[in-house]
Amino acid sequence: MRRAFFLLLMLVLVIASVPMAQAGSSNKNIQINVLLNTDATDAILTELGGHGKVREVLYQIDAVTMQAPASELAAIQALPFVAAASPDAERTGAPIDTVAATDFLNGLNTWDQDAVDVTDAGVGRVEAYNGEGVYVAVLDTGLHDSWRTYFPEERIAVEYAKAFAGGANDSSNTAEPTNMWEHDQNGHGTHVTSTILGYNLRGTPINGVAPMAKVIPVKVLGQSGSGTSGMVAAGIVYVADLKAGPLADHPVVINMSLGGSALDAIEKAALDYAIEKGVIIVASAGNSGEFGMGYPGAYAPVISVAASGWTGEWASGGSWWLTGDVADPTSAADFYITDFSSRELPGQELDVAAPGSWVVGPYQLNSGNNKPSYYFLGGTSMASPHVAGVAALLMQQDPTRTQAEVEAILKNSAIPLPAGCREITDVSGAMINICWGDDASGSGMVSAQNALNYTE
Repeated sequence: MRRAFFLLLMLVLVIASVPMAQAGSSNKNIQINVLLNTDATDAILTELGGHGKVREVLYQIDAVTMQAPASELAAIQALPFVAAASPDAERTGAPIDTVAATDFLNGLNTWDQDAVDVTDAGVGRVEAYNGEGVYVAVLDTGLHDSWRTYFPEERIAVEYAKAFAGGANDSSNTAEPTNMWEHDQNGHGTHVTSTILGYNLRGTPINGVAPMAKVIPVKVLGQSGSGTSGMVAAGIVYVADLKAGPLADHPVVINMSLGGSALDAIEKAALDYAIEKGVIIVASAGNSGEFGMGYPGAYAPVISVAASGWTGEWASGGSWWLTGDVADPTSAADFYITDFSSRELPGQELDVAAPGSWVVGPYQLNSGNNKPSYYFLGGTSMASPHVAGVAALLMQQDPTRTQAEVEAILKNSAIPLPAGCREITDVSGAMINICWGDDASGSGMVSAQNALNYTE
């Protein structure tokens, strides 16, 4: 019943992976991602060009994306300089009135911000750190045209914003369409960004996990909300190069509320490259329940996030998300793991949980109508930016921290949420029972205060 209500009333964003094309005897052109075992020389690119059309070269990770007949895949895989080659895999999760404020540091507090211990209802922020000086790259669908209605211009790093297109579902040669990042028609990236920064709710400021951070919108998902592993890899490399270049003196965090069923070789290489450059990477676990986690979240070095809910949901009527007060100190007894949140399968690593049930944020269903609108959304897509925001606070506290160190702090300071059941009020007013196992919550609920106060 819980899942049905999400699908009907919330738009649960289930992120699954489906190969863009199956390799076989067909001569249909497909997008192929090629990881090399050596440098991408002119001679190698010429030889690859004999099998199809080379579209983009990621020299930083010795990778190539190309378009070729499906029948050529086996021949490309057999080339001596090719470490791996596979079909590109699907990855899913004009300005108007501007916001006068420069940040939402003093905004009102919603239940999910209380739940991760950055705010307290009626009090405001209870955590001194706010993300100042930290950049958070949101690899997603980009932002609505109306993003200035929701966010202060000062908090969006427009100078670094970028869009990646092309791939298996785009036959054009345009790899980086100008300004497409701020013409999103999907809304997913705008909602995700609102959790990190906070947002303007028809004139009322709503707090965020890291309201003084700067968000870099990187569009790697198309207007339908889906994209490819090749586009995701290109986005990761782009952010890693920012960290190695103009943002060398700033902490950089990546949030990826997206995923698919398998880890592409060039995607893995891009993740390793970014971590080596000092980028902190957080990703959603996926919304596949017992069918297991999605990638890149399931890749062990990535900080993966499951979706939790609050037992106070709907208990006090329709405004509960703004007026409800999550009890302090945070107790595991007040939370549960949603039924859609992906469970950890053998060979996968689930790290922590964060609010991903009934999270309110800006979301426009009609891209032609720039009138502000707001929706409850549910999914691990909504949980991940809570953790990315806490990671930004940790990096503000100590910019020298590595990916492994941030992951260890988050896990060691989490509030354990072992297998159990909770009775909660559903949107219909009915009482329902939600249960989960030990494979569903990782190390437990993220707490910003616990993490920032953690000592070895």
